Amino acid sequence: MIRFLARGRSRTTPAAIKIPASNRWPATTAQSPSSPPTATSSRLIYALEAVRKGNAAVGVRGTDTIVLGVEKKSTPKLQDSRSVRKIVSLDTHIALACAGLKADARVLINRAHIECQSHRLTVEDPVTVEYITRYIAGLQQKYTQSGGVRPFGLSTLIVGFDPYTGVPALYQTDPSGTFSAWKANATGRNSNSMREFLEKNYKETSGQETVKLAIRALLEVVESGGKNIEIAVMTKDHGLRQLDEAEIDAIVVEIEAEKAAAEAAKKAPSKDT
Repeated sequence: MIRFLARGRSRTTPAAIKIPASNRWPATTAQSPSSPPTATSSRLIYALEAVRKGNAAVGVRGTDTIVLGVEKKSTPKLQDSRSVRKIVSLDTHIALACAGLKADARVLINRAHIECQSHRLTVEDPVTVEYITRYIAGLQQKYTQSGGVRPFGLSTLIVGFDPYTGVPALYQTDPSGTFSAWKANATGRNSNSMREFLEKNYKETSGQETVKLAIRALLEVVESGGKNIEIAVMTKDHGLRQLDEAEIDAIVVEIEAEKAAAEAAKKAPSKDT
């Protein structure tokens, strides 16, 4: 028993006060039982899960060309497919592809558009790819620690050419607000499979070879055909250009022919035998 004085009178109180189990914080492996669980970690888990269930997206940086490719889900027969775009232009020299929640993407893209325009008005120079990437990542991180909001269920691939040096760049951001630069990367559904393919087959390419590599990575997880793939190509001189279905189908046919020829060459007996 512990004794203490309160207003000149002595009282006794139990040495340990029992707290009902319903009022205790649950113990987790990531924190001690005495510390309250953070809601941020659980919200981030849900945001990352939304990214994992989102459409597949891939980005490949070449020496003079940058390619973004996304998986295109089938649209209803009466819907205009042009109204559903997952690759957008943020500025004349910067583009973005995303995987995750479409509504979250619209909000983030609108904020990025405004920042690019404000930068041109105030500084009278276009933003760099790293600058807008830092801005988007900072916005995503802010939504992980502010009250009354939740993290963006969105991962982005941001590409572009530096307006001063002309060097191509590819960045990725995730719902936690972290960002990093890549030569080639994938996000969304089955991103691990595409990333493994890129790690095995990536090499410095230019022009059409960069487009082929991006499409080949997407074909690892997406059914072949222009109806299921959306491809955008960015060059320093011509900016962003969306490929139509006929162009994508022609490249897919070429890739499949090269693949069939390579398999036939493996099966063919060697001349020594």
